[in-house]
Amino acid sequence: MTLTPSDATTEALSTPSLSSDALSAEADLDLAAEMADDLDLAIPEEVPTADDPSSRAASRNDVDGVGFTLDEFASLLSKYDYNFKPGDVVNGTVFALESKGAMIDIGAKTAAFMPLQEVSINRVEGLSDVLQPGEIREFFIMSEENEDGQLSLSIRRIEYQRAWERVRQLQKEDATIYSEVFATNRGGALVRVEGLRGFIPGSHISTRKVKEELVADFLPLKFLEVDEERNRLVLSHRRALVERKMNRLEVGEVVLGTVRGIKPYGAFIDIGGVSGLLHISEISHEHIETPHTVLNVNDQMKVMIIDLDAERGRISLSTKALEPEPGDMLTDPQKVFEKAEEMAARYKQMLLEQAEDNEPMGVTLD
Repeated sequence: MTLTPSDATTEALSTPSLSSDALSAEADLDLAAEMADDLDLAIPEEVPTADDPSSRAASRNDVDGVGFTLDEFASLLSKYDYNFKPGDVVNGTVFALESKGAMIDIGAKTAAFMPLQEVSINRVEGLSDVLQPGEIREFFIMSEENEDGQLSLSIRRIEYQRAWERVRQLQKEDATIYSEVFATNRGGALVRVEGLRGFIPGSHISTRKVKEELVADFLPLKFLEVDEERNRLVLSHRRALVERKMNRLEVGEVVLGTVRGIKPYGAFIDIGGVSGLLHISEISHEHIETPHTVLNVNDQMKVMIIDLDAERGRISLSTKALEPEPGDMLTDPQKVFEKAEEMAARYKQMLLEQAEDNEPMGVTLD
């Protein structure tokens, strides 16, 4: 049929118009209907409801199928419930440096705190001298949790324990160490060994310097006492020097010395940087009331070594063994000085003969 313009206009006015949105919605509904025809959306009859007891049974069976029980699961979780105790050493990560200390993550429920004074056994200017954010290291737990659940930590305690272990080992090895004098007092000098404060008694300082002038000097030292329980670390400068000197000395050797001090029981003779004792009984064959009657401070004399005690750091000397005639030290000390080497050779020969006489039959000396 052919429409005239007037008929087309009349049909357009009599037919309801559909907007583009309405047409789009209608197309979507048609598409959904077609998809529903292709899919089976019916609820299966075997699916249990929430009230069906079989659904709970199936849930338990699923857990059992995992491979462990609920008790085992709880036990596994308990392994991560850390029980930190004072005295424990734990690994931790530094995550914040503050003015009064550092915040450390050790896996506890609250970040642990390490005070500035616990950062090192040595004196430091600031935390950054020892720690850096993100650094992982060992920490010592000092106390129980406070009211905020926070633990207090220390590095100094770990270093302190290990320092005592180290000095005990050094003492066992009879090692000679070098340490700087950082202060002096009326009794002696103070040094640091492995970070620990050590004391050198005045009687064990062997130097011509005034004691106060030793500050900043590095001295060779030997251990006299290592006692962690009493916090006592005592060292000897004299013994270290004597040991060094003893390595180059031998009994029967004649050495040149200088009188450095006179006591009622004898005189201290400087023999190349170390002191030896010339006991009053070893000055002469003749009886002497006091060493002052024979010796003067700064006198130069020859003495013979009669004993080397490395353990006690003592060198024993004699002029009596060098006397050509008994009493020469009182009447003619210059003669003793001049004939010292000759008399020492005789003395060594005498000792050798005595040793041979004391040897069992059939045994000879090399």
